[in-house]
Amino acid sequence: MFPLKSNLLFLVSIIFFACQPPKTETVTPPDIHSFSNPNEARVTHLHWKAAVDFDKKIINAVAAWDIQPSTSASHIIFDTKKLTIEKVVLDDKEDTTYKLEKDIPIFGQSLTIDIKPSTKKVTLYYQTSPDAEAIQWLSPQQTADKKFPFLFTQSEAILARSWIPCQDSPGIRFTYDADVTVPHDLLALMSASNPQVLNEKGEYHFEMKQSIPSYLLALVVGRVSFKAISERSGIYAEPSMTDTAAWEFADLEKMIKGAEDLYGAYAWDRYDVIVLPPSFPFGGMENPRLTFATPTILAGDRSLTSLIAHELAHSWSGNLVTNSNWNDFWLNEGFTVYFETRIMEKLYGRDYAEMLASLNLQDLKDEIKSLTDDGHAADTKLKLDLTGRNPDDGVTEVAYNKGYFFLRSIEEQYGRDKFDAFLKYYFSKHAFTVMNTDGFIQSIKEFYQSDYKIALDDSMFKAWIFSEGLPQTCPKPASVLFDKVDVAIADWKTSQKLNAEVIKNWSTHEWLHFLKNLPDTLTPQQLQALDKLGNFTSSHNAEILTQWLVLAIRFNYEKAYPKLEEFLIHTGRRKFLSPLYNELIKTEKGKELARSIYGKARPNYHFVATNTFDALLK
Repeated sequence: MFPLKSNLLFLVSIIFFACQPPKTETVTPPDIHSFSNPNEARVTHLHWKAAVDFDKKIINAVAAWDIQPSTSASHIIFDTKKLTIEKVVLDDKEDTTYKLEKDIPIFGQSLTIDIKPSTKKVTLYYQTSPDAEAIQWLSPQQTADKKFPFLFTQSEAILARSWIPCQDSPGIRFTYDADVTVPHDLLALMSASNPQVLNEKGEYHFEMKQSIPSYLLALVVGRVSFKAISERSGIYAEPSMTDTAAWEFADLEKMIKGAEDLYGAYAWDRYDVIVLPPSFPFGGMENPRLTFATPTILAGDRSLTSLIAHELAHSWSGNLVTNSNWNDFWLNEGFTVYFETRIMEKLYGRDYAEMLASLNLQDLKDEIKSLTDDGHAADTKLKLDLTGRNPDDGVTEVAYNKGYFFLRSIEEQYGRDKFDAFLKYYFSKHAFTVMNTDGFIQSIKEFYQSDYKIALDDSMFKAWIFSEGLPQTCPKPASVLFDKVDVAIADWKTSQKLNAEVIKNWSTHEWLHFLKNLPDTLTPQQLQALDKLGNFTSSHNAEILTQWLVLAIRFNYEKAYPKLEEFLIHTGRRKFLSPLYNELIKTEKGKELARSIYGKARPNYHFVATNTFDALLK
């Protein structure tokens, strides 16, 4: 049972989502990753009109922003990056003066526009650069069907400014609508209301009535088709992949219902997924209404769909309640991993979720050791200081999994029912607003005190949020299935054999646990025997293949090197690229091979990936 207060809040939240307009913040603390001045003048709504030119690899656009100036406002500041500004008009009637400042690496250029306290709209006429960092232009050969060109954007963390002049901070929310013209044989989609069939004129209209931050602006243009999963969800993909993807994500509606059962009504009307070409740099991106997903999760056995549960969970943690700045990134991802794990437990059982949590803990410990060894121990805190740095530096296992285990520790110490009641309260109370770490601490302390007379100890927050490393009190996942894998590993160490009956029904997660816990030294003969056992080198499961290729590099199993090169060239997901390139550069021979492969692979990667590996392989 939930406390009466929490039940009432849950019911109110459903009415709130259905009947109330999105909230907007009126006071925003400074964001170290944005030039904008929202306390003097802030954006509230965007009307975007754009024409996509594949030949020139540019977007010609008009961004008309409704703004809310203060009573003494004299200018508004936008974030831009490599945009050509043609002119700026106020209130649809008068040109105004503006100044584009000198480019600053990582951050781009501030655009200061002269306005009046009475100004209601600022309209910017501009065009993007062919090398806009958020946009990846793909030739037909870089797509699955190899027939049409393709475009997708990736705005997180601060790349929206490279395709739309905006106040590019997660602490600033706005609604938007758009009119986009594309080649007549391509479909356009955005993080908004979307078409499901081609328009012969190539003209598409979009509306996003719920407020979002700029990093959730998204655009896709390509030859894609749609297949419904339920009345409010479906799958977009290139035609040759649509049926495969729809089969893989058959439990999509179950996930949505499961999430709603846990933490309240879904607030974004539809939940669709688009499977992008392989160069997409992340596993997924939680763009509202239209999750972007990597094709590497199409394993053929629905074993990697926890990624979809993760992006769905962002519809509450991140999209609904958003970190106010990138130093508080853990508030997005730690909450989301917790929510994702609860969805997977609800659908597939406790032990399945514990396997995921066990793998997460292994990855977290590896990340903490790596960061510490590299002199970045401060980055193992949840609350970061990214002053002067790219916010992508904070995208580590720490934000995701240290955040998850912190929240799980509260659940385990004080009870799941209490923590579930808090999360329902948290998502409804703060819907369509932003949150920082101090605000979260205050919110949870007040809730536990008022509802349960429990005083949460400040030492807990200090140990988890503001201290380096992993507290001794970290929860320890317990998986019966992994216990059986550990027995198999012990048997293999003595006999070099595995019982066929034991392994025949192993899931992806069990194989990953097996590969991650093999001995620290393996001979070529042992690797060959393992490869024969599991067919790892020829695996089409990207998770398993990556872990196997790390071992192949570490122990010089050269038989796998052709597969390694093929995988690195045709896969753009940074999660898989990073461990492989990092393993290669540990030796001079490996570094030479890494640079050779990277030279061939780099044209297929998104900026998010090349920004990482250009520095690594210089």
